Amino acid sequence: MANLLLHESSPYLLQHAQNPVNWRAWNEESLALAREQKKLILVSIGYSACHWCHVMEKQCFENEEAARIMNKYFVCIKVDREERPDVDAVYMQALQLMNGQGGWPLNCFTLPDGRPVFGGTYFPLEKWISVLENLQHIYQTNLAAMEDYAARLTQGIQQTQLYKMPQDNDNDLSYMLKLSVEQWQKHFDQSDGGTQRVPKFPMPCNYLFLLFYGITYQHHDIIKHVKLTLDKMSMGGLFDQLGGGFARYSTDGIWKVPHFEKMLYDNAQLISLYSKAYQFWQDPNDRFVIEKSFEFILDSLTGPHGEFYSALDADSEGEEGKYYVWKIDELKQLLQADFDLFGRYFNINPTGYWEHDRYILIRTEKDEQFCDIHHLQYSDFLAKKNKWMSILLNARKERIAPGLDDKTLTSWNALMLKACLDAYISIGRQVFLDAAIKNADFILNHQLQQSSALYHTFKNGKSAINGFLEDYALLADAFVMLYKVTGNDTWLTKARDLADYALMHFYDPADGLFYFNSNDDKPLIARQKEVQDNVIPSSNAVMAHVLFDLSIYFENNSYRDTSAKMLAHFYDELISYGSAYACWAMLMLKFEAPVLQVAIPVKDFNEAAQLVLKSKHINLYTYCNTAVSCLPFIADKMHSANYYLCINNVCGLPLNNQNELISAIEKV
Repeated sequence: MANLLLHESSPYLLQHAQNPVNWRAWNEESLALAREQKKLILVSIGYSACHWCHVMEKQCFENEEAARIMNKYFVCIKVDREERPDVDAVYMQALQLMNGQGGWPLNCFTLPDGRPVFGGTYFPLEKWISVLENLQHIYQTNLAAMEDYAARLTQGIQQTQLYKMPQDNDNDLSYMLKLSVEQWQKHFDQSDGGTQRVPKFPMPCNYLFLLFYGITYQHHDIIKHVKLTLDKMSMGGLFDQLGGGFARYSTDGIWKVPHFEKMLYDNAQLISLYSKAYQFWQDPNDRFVIEKSFEFILDSLTGPHGEFYSALDADSEGEEGKYYVWKIDELKQLLQADFDLFGRYFNINPTGYWEHDRYILIRTEKDEQFCDIHHLQYSDFLAKKNKWMSILLNARKERIAPGLDDKTLTSWNALMLKACLDAYISIGRQVFLDAAIKNADFILNHQLQQSSALYHTFKNGKSAINGFLEDYALLADAFVMLYKVTGNDTWLTKARDLADYALMHFYDPADGLFYFNSNDDKPLIARQKEVQDNVIPSSNAVMAHVLFDLSIYFENNSYRDTSAKMLAHFYDELISYGSAYACWAMLMLKFEAPVLQVAIPVKDFNEAAQLVLKSKHINLYTYCNTAVSCLPFIADKMHSANYYLCINNVCGLPLNNQNELISAIEKV
């Protein structure tokens, strides 16, 4: 029964390798076959942790009758959206133009040349067979109409990627940010955090911007909303209260019932977000979230070379969430006399009830509040809580675990690399920095080529797939942060090399934005430009951040001008739809904020850099004052035992110690 996917390395593709469908991977041979046989193509896109992808596979792709029709009339191509985000982006755009919305599984039918003619997401078996038969009938009897529709749809996809170079103008960026946030506030859920929508996604990029906006402008309502959202997310079922780590999203409006898949990109960004929050609030709950999530990453999503894996499935034993939920009888047997107190803490009651006599562990009070309510000594309660968690985690390990997607993606690893650094800055534990450096070394040794080109994936010891803009942007961003923390010039020069490579191979001088694909890649029906934030920040926005930062470190005005022009494209969109342009909004904050450059003596660098980077300022640039530095800012400060603080290109007098330095920064 095996098909050609048996030879692939993607866990998602391998899940379909035993289907009776003659699946093929996305490659030139598969596309050439469709042209040669003059068959419609089915492009079916999903990912390994996708619950409804599994459901459709069982109902449709394992069905002999559906497979017979698919094999007879279509060239069937399976795509892992995480391996090929470029293919996914093109056909997701087609689906949204056709239907007004998209999602996964994504099933798009195309002409033999790849131009789309019909698409949808999940189809039950009867509907699926009807779609297959109707499309083949139209293809045989009314090809002209189908080709006309494909031409117009493809033109529509291509037109969505057209941008004009923005005009130079003097805009009040602070006022634009104010308008954006005021519009955004209208959609806040003031009771349970997040936005007034279901399902609820964590969207850490949004709350990172709102956190910095609230702090920068002392907007207490915004700060309050961010705090509410972070508390509610971490106390609900979205967060794995035992093992750490966040699920993909909440299916309800109160963060109670998650969609149980755990993705690296979510957890990386949320570790960064909670790390920033902990810097400002010193809330023990935020520290707990950071450390438990990091434990989850180390235990479940880390490979032998320091690489990070992609995801854990939502399902185990064919059921969504079965690994994570509990029945009362199980809990009573495991916890004995402690069950009553445990049940009050984790809401083994109607609040925590899910379905089929099962409960999701959620909290409605933080630990200090719970101890006050129940008249418990805080230290005694923490010891008891740790004992409960140990007992239940050991019991959970006896269950059949969700499937692991053990491919490594450069872009997602870069997010986690930066998360390790943010956690290190916030908490100071060496284990975070060690994990960051080990991962950075893995990327240098396996994913970065001599030309500064990147590979996108790593699996079974092999690097593959030419990198996308998200790989270059996110890795360069992480390397800039790694320099800020370590003072090792290597990381900053690597970041510059990545940015320069992207300018050569991804940049469109006609509009000043970057394509998602390299000009070395085989062309798709449209060359996409990713400008809106999605589950990870817009790759164009991140690259604009990188260029802004490099312009300061290397005193390169061309980088800064490019960054400013990129931002100017999205002034209007940012005001009307801030939640989709949060990474651009964060860049706007950087253009408005003072730039603080801090030179630190090499002997004190590690300790002092961590203190400096805890500051509330968004534009903090640390420099290690060494004789071998490649940075212009250090040139006249060689070997100095003093600290220096420069603000917007104006340098103050030398400072004698860390206390003087931190005091000077706090006064800005």
